[in-house]
Amino acid sequence: MSDDDDDGIQRASDVGSSDAPPVAEKPYKIIFEANKCFGAGKCAEVSANWEMSIASGMAQPTEYFFGEEDLEHNVRAAEVCPAKKDDGCIHVVDRRTDEEIAPDPHGDGTLSVDW
Repeated sequence: MSDDDDDGIQRASDVGSSDAPPVAEKPYKIIFEANKCFGAGKCAEVSANWEMSIASGMAQPTEYFFGEEDLEHNVRAAEVCPAKKDDGCIHVVDRRTDEEIAPDPHGDGTLSVDW
């Protein structure tokens, strides 16, 4: 990551969180690398939070922030995403710990986004 890309983002939970609901309300968030999505639609098959766009042919989440009740199917969407050389382009982050829950290809909770 270059210095120009840093722009004050220090933690995974900072990405796209300027208008986020309180963490206590919705402790999980999605970071979606839309530029890596090629429209396989696997996420939309396994999660009610993901919809395929007829116009673009790509998926998009209906909500980026969610609670415990929606964790399982969003994690499944991240796990089945075949984009980005099988690491996926959907990242589920626990805003309380800044750990990537899924897909977590490194196995250590660090964010696996290609900036």
